[in-house]
Amino acid sequence: MRIKLSFLLIVCMSAVTFLAFPNEPDIIPKPFSLIKKEGTFVFNANTKIYRNYEEDILVTGFVNDFLRDNYGFDLNVRHSASVRDGINFVLDRSFEKEAYELTIDSRSVVIKGNTEGLFYGLQSLLQLMPVEASASLALPQVEIKDKPRFGYRGAMLDVGRYFFTVESVKRFIDLMAYYKLNTFHWHLTEDGGWRIEIKKYPLLTQVGAWRRSTQTDNKNTDQSFDRLPHGGYYTQPQIRDIVAYARQRNVTIIPEIDMPGHMLAALAAYPHLSCTGGPFKVLEQWGIQKDVLCAGNEETYRFLEDVLDEVMELFPSEIIHIGGDEAPKDRWKECPKCQAKIKQENLKDEHELQSYFVKRIGKYLESKGRRMLGWDEIMEGGIADNAMIMSWRGEEGGIEAAKHKHQVVMAPTHYLYLDYYQGDPATEPFNIGGNLPLEKVYHYNPTGAIPEEYHPYVIGVQGNLWMEFIHSVPKLDYMAFPRLLAVSEIGWSTEKKDYPDFRKRVGSNLCWLDKMNVNFRIPEPLGLENVESTSDNVTVSLTPPVAGSQIYYTLDGSDPLLAGVLYVKPIAVALSPTTPVELKCVVKTLTGRVSTTYKAQYSLKKTAD
Repeated sequence: MRIKLSFLLIVCMSAVTFLAFPNEPDIIPKPFSLIKKEGTFVFNANTKIYRNYEEDILVTGFVNDFLRDNYGFDLNVRHSASVRDGINFVLDRSFEKEAYELTIDSRSVVIKGNTEGLFYGLQSLLQLMPVEASASLALPQVEIKDKPRFGYRGAMLDVGRYFFTVESVKRFIDLMAYYKLNTFHWHLTEDGGWRIEIKKYPLLTQVGAWRRSTQTDNKNTDQSFDRLPHGGYYTQPQIRDIVAYARQRNVTIIPEIDMPGHMLAALAAYPHLSCTGGPFKVLEQWGIQKDVLCAGNEETYRFLEDVLDEVMELFPSEIIHIGGDEAPKDRWKECPKCQAKIKQENLKDEHELQSYFVKRIGKYLESKGRRMLGWDEIMEGGIADNAMIMSWRGEEGGIEAAKHKHQVVMAPTHYLYLDYYQGDPATEPFNIGGNLPLEKVYHYNPTGAIPEEYHPYVIGVQGNLWMEFIHSVPKLDYMAFPRLLAVSEIGWSTEKKDYPDFRKRVGSNLCWLDKMNVNFRIPEPLGLENVESTSDNVTVSLTPPVAGSQIYYTLDGSDPLLAGVLYVKPIAVALSPTTPVELKCVVKTLTGRVSTTYKAQYSLKKTAD
């Protein structure tokens, strides 16, 4: 996927001035330092790109792809040891990894950094292009010095529950890279589907990649299932292609093979790896299953080592995620092999058996030059040496791991689970539950609850998208955006927060995402909130949440989509002493997308007689 802004961005960026926000460089994530100056740099098809390196660094190719796709021309690329008039990419190995400088004056654009820094400088440059409808393009003059706060800035896609095509995965990686997210956690195996070809165990995909029906709500009735077959998997050549695609965009892919739990798809294919012998079927309903891999069976470990060998051939990432979450101990308590293993290894109980299991897998990965990452449950029964922890059940696991000097990725459910609702469930698409609005994501500080001396062990953050009820690209878009922009900002920018400034920048970015057919959730208008006033009238000032969008509202209870008045100026609302006034509104973007209906109530504050 290439990022195509096309004509709409002309409207978006010009509309910012009179419909939404001031015409400022609205970069996400917010740079460490940005100074805007007077004037512009103007370029056209005659402008040259200069680079001071010969290596196969793709940034100049990305520039010309962008220009060709959106404006019909590209630029000649030349080698130069010095900065010239035009667009310059200066490879400088002295820069910190991922840091860059972007300077634009009237004669030149200069991006300096190492390999990764040049790529991220380019992403900022692309966000600065307020394109005019002409063959000459103008950029604002700025000085940017930028570097990330955290080295791990991630997003997770759960394709185990619902399979997404190769092109859909690449599209998601493109959007990650544009916002300087650098780690794609690919959750490839689940109770509901095995998605990675393993040549030594062909039944994993022949059997484990397919299910007969899928739960579509949380009621567990006969009507809760769609009775439609679902499945799919990625072949090894497809995976190599996706890994290479991501690497070109500075995105590392961390594969997850979840173990010992969430393995029902594998057990459907190879039931002898369970404690009971099955039979099993690929899971059709969601929830935690009691049937897990048998931790007392030596064949289980041979199976996992074989699988991991093929995984490591496909994924060059130093880190391999082994899951480790939600593994009930019921079967192990009753399993002769598991009980014999507990006795043989002098373990206290089944929790220590899980610790034995995790440590054994961790040692195997370490013998292959890799590192193990797991959900915070892998700490139960004793944490493995050199294990990295992904803290999801709140922050407690991450805090404890950091205090023991283990590296931690923060991904707590109540801040970074992007499958949670973003607003009133009554007006939002059905999902798993929770409540996680954009503002709450944005205000998360990964080190806020951790003593300062342990901050270096927090290596980053990750937004997670679990797919129990996310079955299509449009719904994936809706749940991910704009909240993934906040995840980007948490991972890259300083801990200093300014939510109104962030919302301003979100509004500009959503404009081009709209053109890209990214089905983001249209946020509430800024200024829409319940008000209790001591005066008998209030003035309501609203700001469109997407640059160039329009707000339609009613005050009489009618549907604003059918009977709404176009918002053009602040609204004078006369208050009743008995009944609150309800303002209903919808937001309509330039492409015609319409938000859900948003509401606010305005009432007189009761005073003592």
